[in-house]
Amino acid sequence: MSTPAYARLKSRFARIAALGEAAAMLHWDASAMMPPGGGAARGEQLAALAGLSHELLLAPETAADLAEASADGPWDEANLALMRRAYERASVLPVSLVEATARANAACEKIWREARAASDFAMVRPALTEVVRLQRETAQALASASGLTPYDALMDSYQRGIGAADVEPIFDAYVAFLVEALPRAEAIQAARPAPIEPHGPFPVAVQRVLGRSMAERAGLDFAHARLDESLHPFCGGTPSDVRITTRYDEADFAQALLGVLHETGHALYERGLPEAWARQPVGEAAGMAAHESQSLIIEMQASRSDAFLSFLGPELHRAFGGDAAAYSAANLGKLWRRVERGFIRVEADELTYPAHVILRFRLERALIAGDLEVADLPGAWNEGFSRLLGITPPDDARGCLQDIHWHDGAFGYFPSYTLGAMAAAQLMKAARAAVPGLEEGLARGDMSPLTGWLREKVHAKGSLLGFQDLLREATGKPLDPSDFMAHLRARYLEA
Repeated sequence: MSTPAYARLKSRFARIAALGEAAAMLHWDASAMMPPGGGAARGEQLAALAGLSHELLLAPETAADLAEASADGPWDEANLALMRRAYERASVLPVSLVEATARANAACEKIWREARAASDFAMVRPALTEVVRLQRETAQALASASGLTPYDALMDSYQRGIGAADVEPIFDAYVAFLVEALPRAEAIQAARPAPIEPHGPFPVAVQRVLGRSMAERAGLDFAHARLDESLHPFCGGTPSDVRITTRYDEADFAQALLGVLHETGHALYERGLPEAWARQPVGEAAGMAAHESQSLIIEMQASRSDAFLSFLGPELHRAFGGDAAAYSAANLGKLWRRVERGFIRVEADELTYPAHVILRFRLERALIAGDLEVADLPGAWNEGFSRLLGITPPDDARGCLQDIHWHDGAFGYFPSYTLGAMAAAQLMKAARAAVPGLEEGLARGDMSPLTGWLREKVHAKGSLLGFQDLLREATGKPLDPSDFMAHLRARYLEA
């Protein structure tokens, strides 16, 4: 039976969530709208909100209510368990550390933008050193409360229940797969006629209209969403006011369009979360690996399928004109499923993309453990990248400066990308088996058969289930990397 103490906790956690929503909007604004001179003030604003949230969570009344509360039914029981987990993690973090971390992250992110543009790691090194110092301190504190290793404690912040010991054998197996698969895929590709490159320029104004149209096709309701521009594409905001961004290049429309479709997958997940549990822990997404599975099932599995490309090609030709042959489904497949060893993670094909993630996993784990210092990061990055993909970044911008994540304090997040890609392949296989008319829908540009299934099996579950149980209920088994390997073999290794 639910108690008054649990009702008070629900009210308190709703207030904490509202503060988190305010911070999310400030983060979005900092990336999409804020003038450069607003950075220092924004850091103080975010630090103040983080401190207020932390103090509200750790108030004596919270501890008293958690000791007294009980709940009835699976959703309330899961919600209460997640409240206790949040309290236990927060209780080991002094508010001074929480505020200092928010302040340092905001300052470092601002400097990173300038350093990346200048391709000069030395510009951001002092600020990143401070971010890493605070992340190590946070990780140690969380580890003491959870019994996890420091790095696992950070990973647990992004995808609960998944640690380095779970990820490492999956990643090692993928590296072994890639050693054989990548040269074979390159040889198969080289033996085929080269694809036709569409000729630009592709006006940004036209790209904006096209991107919004395709997001709507995928099911995004712009009464509750915005599409803007940022240096690094992302999905932010709140479930009822979701913000997605992309970046435009008039010489290449694919970067922006596929970025929009990727972020639309994230946005659909946020929009599909259970409204009855809004601003409650159990009403949040099931973690970042789960989140990445939703972006990648839209971008990689659905949008690059032969069926959807047969719809998309004529839409692209109507938008941009030029040679219609460049927009045939077969040619788009060659262009967008082309394997290429490149330096930039967000531009990588899905065969080499996990190598980018594996490198970051190894480096951030070493940084948090103290086995790698920030000053040595560029050299370690270049050496590790060369080992994995056989090429060496020529500068910092195409090396360790390319991602925002570490400069914004996100350590333990990167494994979620590849776990999400694997889960996306597993979910797509299950959806194809379960949903009549899915392929026919994609060929009409209609993703609703797929997204309707995802809404039921993933989105509407919130955080009721952990990552593995979510997959088990949706597909009949926990994460199975072999489904991802089978998908890659079918797409890239069949001559």
